[in-house]
Amino acid sequence: MNFTLPEGLPPGRFVSSGSACVWVADELPCDVDGVWRPLLSMQEDTELVPLLGGTFLSRPIDLAQISAVRLEDALTSDFAEYRRRRLPWWTDPTPEPVPEGTAPWPHDPGPPFETWPGLAPATPVTDTAPSPADAAAHTIGHLIATNPYELAGCSLVLAPAQHSADIPALLGWDAEAPLPLVCALLRSWEERFGARVVGMGGRLFVSVARPPQTAAHADLLALEHVLSTADNIVDDPPTPFPEYAAILPQRTHWSFWWD
Repeated sequence: MNFTLPEGLPPGRFVSSGSACVWVADELPCDVDGVWRPLLSMQEDTELVPLLGGTFLSRPIDLAQISAVRLEDALTSDFAEYRRRRLPWWTDPTPEPVPEGTAPWPHDPGPPFETWPGLAPATPVTDTAPSPADAAAHTIGHLIATNPYELAGCSLVLAPAQHSADIPALLGWDAEAPLPLVCALLRSWEERFGARVVGMGGRLFVSVARPPQTAAHADLLALEHVLSTADNIVDDPPTPFPEYAAILPQRTHWSFWWD
């Protein structure tokens, strides 16, 4: 089912699959200020989420499945199981065998928690922090300028949704991700960090208006990233948890992929 489009769009077309429908520009517009920023600023009024993507429609997931996720309960049990499986490696600094000529994998001591520590607190909104729309525009501009390979085949997509966090579920993103959990995390990150889904293809790209500000704050958020089950957080390439957490303060975009 088609929807009303805002004015000033480049040429494009509607693409639908079952109940999912998006509008896709014929070519990727690189004019961030002229095209992307106005669409991002109007998002709450139009309920159309602009993002970098392609024709990736599959089987949508009912948003009720996202609402049914109780993050604290889910992550409490998920961390207990994750820690049980990983603890032997965290407590044994013996390097893993690697092929000859390959540098040993760095030892990962794991997160500094024995039990689920709770969700990371929200980063406060300040006068100097960018708005979520401005942060999203900045991230999209950065991705267009620096990731031509990652964005091959991508264009401007408009998807009807109240929250960008729901887009992977609404469009049935064809990834190995546990979409109800991931979208529940994305909804929570929208509220706590001003996060927005800005790209979806081989990776999920997320802009961040209010990143964590301290190492302790980043440790909590990094654990949430780990429990999203995304492969690239600490597993591929092998990355010690403290090293991953250390990059999150002040970082204004995140990316996730599942294999």
